[in-house]
Amino acid sequence: MRNRLALETAPANLPQPVTPSGKDRLDAAIERAVSYLKSVQHQDGYWLGELEADTTLESDYIFYLHVLGRFDRKRVSKLAEYIRRRQLEDGGWNIYCGGPSEVNATLKAYLALKLAGDSPESQHMVRARRCIRQLGGLERTNSFTRFYLALAGLIGWQMVPAIPPELMFLPRLVPINIYEMSSWTRAIVIPLTILYGLKPCWPVPRHARIDELLPSPAGRGRRGSQRAGAPGEGLNWRSFFLILDRALRLYDRCAVKPGRQRAIGRATRWLFDHFDRSEGLAAIYPAMMNSIFALIALGYSPRHPLTARQIDEFSRFEIEDCETLRLQPCLSPVWDTAIAFFALMEANVSPADPGVQKTIRWLLENQILGGGDWQIKNPDAAPGGWAFEFRNDFYPDVDDTAFVLMALQNTSYTDQPRLAEAIELGMDWMVSMQNRDGGWGAFDRDNDRAFLNHIPFADHNAMLDPSSPDVTARVVECLGRFGWTASEPRIRRAVGYLLKEQHPAGSWYGRWGVNYIYGTSGVLRALAAVGANREIEVESAMKRAVDWLRSVQQEDGGFGESIASYDDPSLMGQGPTTASQTAWGLLGLLTILPPDDPAVGGSVQYLLERQNAEGSWDEQPFTGTGFPKVFYLKYHLYRHYFPLFALSRYRRLK
Repeated sequence: MRNRLALETAPANLPQPVTPSGKDRLDAAIERAVSYLKSVQHQDGYWLGELEADTTLESDYIFYLHVLGRFDRKRVSKLAEYIRRRQLEDGGWNIYCGGPSEVNATLKAYLALKLAGDSPESQHMVRARRCIRQLGGLERTNSFTRFYLALAGLIGWQMVPAIPPELMFLPRLVPINIYEMSSWTRAIVIPLTILYGLKPCWPVPRHARIDELLPSPAGRGRRGSQRAGAPGEGLNWRSFFLILDRALRLYDRCAVKPGRQRAIGRATRWLFDHFDRSEGLAAIYPAMMNSIFALIALGYSPRHPLTARQIDEFSRFEIEDCETLRLQPCLSPVWDTAIAFFALMEANVSPADPGVQKTIRWLLENQILGGGDWQIKNPDAAPGGWAFEFRNDFYPDVDDTAFVLMALQNTSYTDQPRLAEAIELGMDWMVSMQNRDGGWGAFDRDNDRAFLNHIPFADHNAMLDPSSPDVTARVVECLGRFGWTASEPRIRRAVGYLLKEQHPAGSWYGRWGVNYIYGTSGVLRALAAVGANREIEVESAMKRAVDWLRSVQQEDGGFGESIASYDDPSLMGQGPTTASQTAWGLLGLLTILPPDDPAVGGSVQYLLERQNAEGSWDEQPFTGTGFPKVFYLKYHLYRHYFPLFALSRYRRLK
């Protein structure tokens, strides 16, 4: 098939393939990369790279310390210094490296710096204020930003969309119930329902008020992103939810609200239940911060054992150095470990290696064998997945589970029956999470009610967790490596979903990685793994995908794509070249092209020439995705284990 699917000749200016005389160089590069990866392994067997995000985390953290009454001047000054260093020339702050100023990040940074004591007349603050106004001001901020401003006493609750605790009363039969929201939205929103019901206020000092940014009195009650539909638009989901929001806010102003305390009680019980078997609510930044705010609003002091435990878990996200303090949105040990381990296996590291044995043991110990929210829509399946973080038992995810299973395949362990049982449980759980459309989402099954995106507080662009090409591809690739073929009914449905999702240009969207290069590489590997390329329709789709990859490969042989492609698909596959994206591109090319193809050789040479003295690669852009168009991530180990994976795969095929 490889020769049959060989494509047109690559551009002549690409570097030539690695020749036999370059084999020693390839082996040496892989050996250095393996050595580096082993050197950063934790003694317990796992890997954990820094997970970097935008400055909204540091900005919110300054307000959080104010709420806790722990406004330590030294720590706040370090947080403020980190924020100042990320300010752009136009006075704003962005949400990804190289991106434009963004209104929520900029307004939060401005408030945080005022809380930290920066004078509003300082040059950087004047520039920030000007930028906020140019970006549309407070009227253009999202719901969660306004919620925090209301908690700080800076705006009235009439400017915040209703998030009533009575949501907890809605049964499964009602399609707006909490389990129709994505798992992360559920964990973020339920503490907010408590806060909305109680409406606590932790007013900032007078010097930190932002009256200069408030809209005029005439427009103060309006919310720019929540305006009703245009005349003649008629009743649709957007207008329906706006009418419902107005009704709920009218109800909220009633002196008597039957069931309000009972609703807060139900939300509180949900919160307490989900503190068990987790290192903080959902083990993610916004949910954990909101839960701590909710506990304090409920009367639990920061010194109460329940609150203190959540505060301690949250503090683990801090990274402090001599001059700055920054926050991670969560910790990624299972994800980093699975990919690092998989890359070592591709590089032919012996399963008997002591470090490998430690990794297997650590992964087996972190398999989740208890229940979780996923059971609401998948009640008949037994547990067996893995989460992203150290302990987040309510929320195993499909993507992590697939990568862990691929890493554990073809390994040996001192307790082989236990390893076999873990793989079987993991496979069964992962397969059971398939959606009705044939694809897989991340945390829940059939979490795809698109009309919920029109709820006013859904403007964080992450209300749902539907099937995505990249997660579906990971599952299919995993199943293919375990011997499943395209003739299996579940695989046929998955392939059908993937073919429907292919972009006319030949690429696939990347929900969790940037972006079309990530998605396309994953789908190509999946289709090849199950032998689907033997079918004419799939063969044609793969050829178009590789044609697209070759069309966006850059002169230096590398691949790069800016996060801007999420906002403007015409930019797909365009951006500064990076090591991680080049690795993805190379892995995609290798599903069809022979190792001696010039396009393949160009990517290999790119990675060989840019390996640094440590045996790793340097990379500045963010290539990970949290919520498309809203929140992005930089996985600091992506620049290492993905190039190692790609070079090792190339060596195997060659």
